Amino acid sequence: MPDRGGGPTGPRIRVGRPSRRVRTLLMTLGVLAVLGMAFVMFAGFWTDWLWYRSVKYSSVFTTTLWTKIGLFFVFGLLMATAVGVNIWLAHRLRPPLSAMSMEQQSLDRYRMGIAPHKKWLLVGITSLVGLIAGASASGQWRTWLMWVNGVPFGQKDPQFQLDVSFYAFDLPWYRFLLGFGFAAAVLSLIAAALTHYLYGGLRITSPGARATAAATGHLSVLLGLFVALKAVAYWLDRYGLAVKSSDFKATGNWTGLRYVDANAYLPAKTILFCIAVICALLFFATLWRRTWQLPVIGFGLMVLSAILIGGLYPAIVQKFQVQPNEQAKEAPYIEKNIKATREAYGINDAKVTDYSGKGGTGNAEQIRKDADSAASYRLIDPNVVSPAFQQLQQERKYYQFPSTLDVDRYTNAAGKEQDTVIGLRELNIDGIPKRNWINDHFTYTHGYGMVAARGTSTGSDPAGSPDFSESGLPTDGDLGEYQQRIYYGEKTEQYSIVGGPQKELDYEENGEKTTSYEGKSGVNLSNPLNRAAYAVALGEPQIFYSGAIGEGSRILYNRMPKERVESVAPWLTIDGDAYPAIVDGRIQWIVDAYTTTNGYPYASRTTLGDTTADSLTDNQRAVVAQQNRVNYIRNSVKATVDAYDGSVKLYQWDTKDPVLKTWMKAFPGTVQPRGEISDSLMEHLRYPQDLFKVQRELLTRYHVTDAAQFYSGSDAWQVPDDPTNKDSSAVPPYYLSLKMPGQTAQQFSLTTTFTPNGRPNLGAFMAVDADAASKDYGTIRLLRVTSTVRGPQQVQSELNSNADVAEFVRNLRGTDSDIEYGNLLTVPLNGGFLYIEPVYARGGTSNYPLLRKVGVAYGDQTVFKDTLAEGLNAVFGVEGEDTPEPPPEDGDTPKPPTGGTDLERAIADAQAAYEAGEEALKKGDWQAYGEAQKDLQDALTRAEEAQAEAEKGSGGASPSPSGSPNARSSPSPSPSKSAGG
Repeated sequence: MPDRGGGPTGPRIRVGRPSRRVRTLLMTLGVLAVLGMAFVMFAGFWTDWLWYRSVKYSSVFTTTLWTKIGLFFVFGLLMATAVGVNIWLAHRLRPPLSAMSMEQQSLDRYRMGIAPHKKWLLVGITSLVGLIAGASASGQWRTWLMWVNGVPFGQKDPQFQLDVSFYAFDLPWYRFLLGFGFAAAVLSLIAAALTHYLYGGLRITSPGARATAAATGHLSVLLGLFVALKAVAYWLDRYGLAVKSSDFKATGNWTGLRYVDANAYLPAKTILFCIAVICALLFFATLWRRTWQLPVIGFGLMVLSAILIGGLYPAIVQKFQVQPNEQAKEAPYIEKNIKATREAYGINDAKVTDYSGKGGTGNAEQIRKDADSAASYRLIDPNVVSPAFQQLQQERKYYQFPSTLDVDRYTNAAGKEQDTVIGLRELNIDGIPKRNWINDHFTYTHGYGMVAARGTSTGSDPAGSPDFSESGLPTDGDLGEYQQRIYYGEKTEQYSIVGGPQKELDYEENGEKTTSYEGKSGVNLSNPLNRAAYAVALGEPQIFYSGAIGEGSRILYNRMPKERVESVAPWLTIDGDAYPAIVDGRIQWIVDAYTTTNGYPYASRTTLGDTTADSLTDNQRAVVAQQNRVNYIRNSVKATVDAYDGSVKLYQWDTKDPVLKTWMKAFPGTVQPRGEISDSLMEHLRYPQDLFKVQRELLTRYHVTDAAQFYSGSDAWQVPDDPTNKDSSAVPPYYLSLKMPGQTAQQFSLTTTFTPNGRPNLGAFMAVDADAASKDYGTIRLLRVTSTVRGPQQVQSELNSNADVAEFVRNLRGTDSDIEYGNLLTVPLNGGFLYIEPVYARGGTSNYPLLRKVGVAYGDQTVFKDTLAEGLNAVFGVEGEDTPEPPPEDGDTPKPPTGGTDLERAIADAQAAYEAGEEALKKGDWQAYGEAQKDLQDALTRAEEAQAEAEKGSGGASPSPSGSPNARSSPSPSPSKSAGG
């Protein structure tokens, strides 16, 4: 061949084919790469299957898997078939000869280029759209299972008289089918149009007809199908109005029909449905008429009607009929919304009673006596004392307690049930002395023991510390014998390999004690295939070849209780707070779980993530929501996770919930009947916090049942910010045993307060019976305050400005300590509200909180005393015997006196100031030493004055009813949890 390159040619380099050995090597590497990628994908599937089988919930895995596979193939094939058939049909209907125009001549090159590959191109296009459609459909497995297993609610919506199950289970599936149909119609239309254009059935610039008769008929049918689907959409939109969300000034977030929906949108949707049906028939008629004139005119009229009837007409109705008299027009629909919302959130039986809040004017001594039995005042705040548990009961650096402890009920030595603050001593992987793979995953595998403290008293070693009823390592106390090893917990995020040749560290007591896991949980690693799969899935090759793994080795993972429950029941929403309890000699994590839907007609929606957030919410205590925006919720399942063997049990709690019944049909055998709950477990079940927070948020508005009052918003409440926290976050609810008005005995309850919208005074108090064993469990009681009463922020502000508090803070400054406020408890008492707040000192040589003072408020009185008894005596103006407490331990923060005469107080203050001065002198802190000397001089002066008064025979003065301190003034602390210096 002659050179056509226009230049001289150089020597040719002949590139030979790779040698046979190289080709073989490349082919081998390619096969290995494919096999490696396949095994990586297989490893994820295999380890999931092994895990579900290990927890005995393999049916959840298989049901979910087969449902996803079925939806993938069915809808993938449907989409591929729809697109493929229309491409094939458009090709078959192509004209025999193409017009000799420039447009067609340029398309000839493309036709000739794809001609040899038409079949493969068709297969590739249909496979691609099928894969995309199938993947999208497989994500709808929950929607499918709810539709096919749906159970009736037995309640009808007020507009269309359809069972609520239609909106919760059926309508979402119909909407998915409709969306799939639209996608199939549009893709088919695009594919058919491109094929017709490529083969001359459609022409853009060529002279003559723009489309052949065959192309016209084909595309008209597809357009007719699209418009027919639009008609179906208009019909479903009618029912969608019952669950439609919109903004409404009376509620902010509104769900359901309003006046304009029922009287404008609803008839408009019906009219548009009829127009769309007629328009679709006109498109189908082009098969015989072979012209698009009428269907195009009909489609234009449908679009115009949608604008005028579906948009302009409702706007006119809203402007000229509704707005001039909105309250009267919307009243019937507001009533429907109130009724549906209260039913959907389980607040329809909330008992609202008026309550003065001012307090009675009866005998002070009787009120003081009543205060003793009004509540079990929990002075140990589980949100504050975790550092004390950590310092006093951690025992080893590789153990830890949660930052927020839990409150439960246990029987004390006297046989009386009492509120108890509890925490598990879990493994802290960061505290292991020497970090390596063996230590992290084989040696240090578990925590050890539950630590419990009485909620109403403090210990004396050191003074103000928690009064432990179960402590030590191993623990010992009131809780009896139980399995103390904790392999599954809230802090246990890493995997562990146990039960094999490598021994585990059990605990250290006079030397190291070892153990070997005897539970049946986890996945057996004796099988090389399992080891290889986990080595790939966890990215740790040592799992495959390590000699520390042998016969009997088992791998434990997915060890956090909420994670395990969410995995075995992916259709549940998990409460943010799992809590431990000792049940039948085992530590069981108790997890509350919810069934939810966003398809309850007329019920207003709420966002779980926002509603359940408060000042204590963190990543660990956040709700695990399947759908974050809901308008129906039930605490339908109580779950347990064994802290030793990780076994998960789901118990049916709400036996009437149709959503749970639907899921129990979809996953038979996964949820055990309520009757299987043992009495010992029932004793520790309680009302869940997240449900309570959702209900209290709804009750800020929906405690009002009168439509006119609801519309005006005159009695709207709000959840106050936490007064003890400087962040603007909601106050958390508190577990507390108390007596509500009308009750004869204390009930373990979950409580919260409300303030009027935009004002700081107390608006209402809410309590729900939280003891699952009580016949009144779940009863919501609301006290609507009818007088102007101080709210939590106001009480906290008055406490901050109290002169005694300022003096306390000033004394703390000399010891390098901070003040830390505990939970501000609110208790109804004799027509008023009693506020109790423990106050802790934190710092000095012991950097953990110790209970030092108690703030008490009732009526218009606020006092700050050393003990709860003193505070109650002072706030009610009743004299009582003061019991002095033991002096503080060496090195502890000097503690003000607990009681006695003014002389005894002054002497104790002098002793505390002297010790603070000596400590400051040792540290060389001259500023603190100077302040201590001033305090010492002040205390000695007061002692002299008290001595002089005593010699005159005046005796020691008891606290005044107002709790007024001496006349000295000092700076006030800030209202944050940590104040002072």
